[in-house]
Amino acid sequence: MFLRRGLQWLHDKVTTKARNFLLKVLASGPIPKHVAFVMDGNRRYARMNDKAIQQGHSDGFIALRRMLEVCLRLNVQCVSAYAFAIENFKRSEQEVAALMSLAEEKLVELCEHGDLLDEYGVRLNVVGKTELLPESVQKAVQKAENMTRHNNRAILNLCMPYASRDEMALAVESCIQDSVTKKCDNSYILEDHIDSQLLTSLGGSPPLDVLVRTSGVKRLSDFMLWQCSEDTQLQFSSTYWPDFGLLDFIPIILDYQQMVWSKRLSS
Repeated sequence: MFLRRGLQWLHDKVTTKARNFLLKVLASGPIPKHVAFVMDGNRRYARMNDKAIQQGHSDGFIALRRMLEVCLRLNVQCVSAYAFAIENFKRSEQEVAALMSLAEEKLVELCEHGDLLDEYGVRLNVVGKTELLPESVQKAVQKAENMTRHNNRAILNLCMPYASRDEMALAVESCIQDSVTKKCDNSYILEDHIDSQLLTSLGGSPPLDVLVRTSGVKRLSDFMLWQCSEDTQLQFSSTYWPDFGLLDFIPIILDYQQMVWSKRLSS
């Protein structure tokens, strides 16, 4: 037993050092400022591995921690994660309740002193229609955001409950309200005005460089439709989100670096 534990410890140490060295090499090239993940495939992963759906979502949270640390070690300034869509409230009452319980538990845990966001100086923004969340989860959101509000090295946008069309409608509404309040003569709402009122913009997020969707599904599902401009790279991975890791992410970063270098050579 002692020998087995010792070998496991040694294996973990070597694996961690190899991972950190690889990330350091990757970080020497161009790195996206903002990466977004559509964390898809938790339920199919659970069914494939004979696990409860709730366990699939819990394993998905572990994957989020894993990929967040990878991104932070690469010096990515902003990570956005599609945690819960407004449409997801239509799922079974049991699954929604389990997801809300998981969110309430993990939100504060992620921000505690010595944990990931504290260690890397990450500010948490919960992006979406938070008034739809249960009161206990809303309190956890407020507590978690307050715990990280002074962090300024990076940003984590946890999008829940979120819909891009709702975000855009809210931005237009804010532009109209701002125009009425200031009694502006100019009645035109320009693209820049809407962009400045998006929830991600209000939270200080840079433009979106790379959007990754897992599980093999190739659609955006009402996630960051406005932010996905012509300069955003869309990447689709066949891996289910709980299994997604560094080896899946490396080709995505290399593809981004190749694109940047190609642009530099052609300019």
